[in-house]
Amino acid sequence: MLFPRCSLLKLGQAFGQLDMSFDLLDATPLTSFDQSIPKFKFRWLALFATGWLALSPIESQTEVPSPRPVERTDPNSRIAHEQLLEKAKRGGIDVYFLGDSITRRWGATDPQYRELLKNWTTNFFGWNAANFGWGGDRIENILWRLENGELDGVNPKVIVILAGINNVGTDPGGQEKAHYIASGVRQIVEVCQQKAPAAAVIVTAMFPRNDNMAVMPVINEANRQIAKLGDGKRIRVLDINKKIADENGRFFDGMVNADKLHPTIKAYQVWADALRPIFTEILGPPAASDHAPPPTGDPSVRTK
Repeated sequence: MLFPRCSLLKLGQAFGQLDMSFDLLDATPLTSFDQSIPKFKFRWLALFATGWLALSPIESQTEVPSPRPVERTDPNSRIAHEQLLEKAKRGGIDVYFLGDSITRRWGATDPQYRELLKNWTTNFFGWNAANFGWGGDRIENILWRLENGELDGVNPKVIVILAGINNVGTDPGGQEKAHYIASGVRQIVEVCQQKAPAAAVIVTAMFPRNDNMAVMPVINEANRQIAKLGDGKRIRVLDINKKIADENGRFFDGMVNADKLHPTIKAYQVWADALRPIFTEILGPPAASDHAPPPTGDPSVRTK
């Protein structure tokens, strides 16, 4: 159990005052009922009570709320949600990718991502993989999509999750933000397990973002907490960051686009190379045919 730093400081202060507490206890006359109780028991009672109160989180104001599902109400996101619901209903999906724009771009029909879709097909054809990423989604939005039908009845054998980078944003944060993100990823995993209990879940650690290097401590801390979700069996945590960035989180040459956030095809291939052995272990080698629904794209692009 982790205790807030302020509580630990209070514990030290409390122990420093114990001598005075004992003196007060020793100076208090014992009643006839108390005569049979040795004074040293009062000493240990005081020690226990004072320590417990010092460790109690009651006075702590640092408790971080957990993410709650939030709908994206813009027209484009609502149309995309309908597309993904239709994709889910078509079935034939063994590998279910879930996330934000980093996930979406890999398997989207948008013209500017044509090479990424080709890479997706090259790596995953025969494993019946379908992409349920949507650009701009925060953890709260992903939770809403899961709670509103996008995984219902799909029953995939593998679920790949990458989420949280939009919660990081470009503003530096502290432990609270990291804990909030890790808690949200845990909630995504739990909902996936509820809706697809037979699926193996692969949680991908958040990639770095270099549009503001000051956010890297939050990403690193959240990833550290996310790593604890893995049990090596039904939940696996996959971290490829050492293969795409240096120890400071700065992307290697050729791994990130000009926005310093979205990976290039070279980085996607690193991700694919890490996923493919796991898919082979769980699903066997890819088949000669594929039954996943066709990929979808940005509705606003399609209707132009």
